[in-house]
Amino acid sequence: MAREDLGFEEMQKIQQELREKYQNWAPLCPSQGREQLLWMFIEAGEVADIMKKKGDEVIMTPGEDREHFVEELCDVMMYLNDVMLCYDITPQELARVYREKHERNLKRW
Repeated sequence: MAREDLGFEEMQKIQQELREKYQNWAPLCPSQGREQLLWMFIEAGEVADIMKKKGDEVIMTPGEDREHFVEELCDVMMYLNDVMLCYDITPQELARVYREKHERNLKRW
């Protein structure tokens, strides 16, 4: 039974599972990181496109458009995890730096 929340550790395991299944995909290494980042930007553009074309109210209402919006956000997260895997960034390292950044931001303004 899957948990309700989904952390980066589980997301990376899922990504690695896909990589094992589709071995003809390019390996996740630093030289591939740029490609994965570019794909992430394309997916983020698809998220923005839905926002522009459908509007906030439609996205906030349960249904097909919201489901599509969330699916595109998932694509962004999948490519972000690929980038992390390409550069050997662990969920623990991300969490540490994220918290440090948060603390700096609390004092920034």
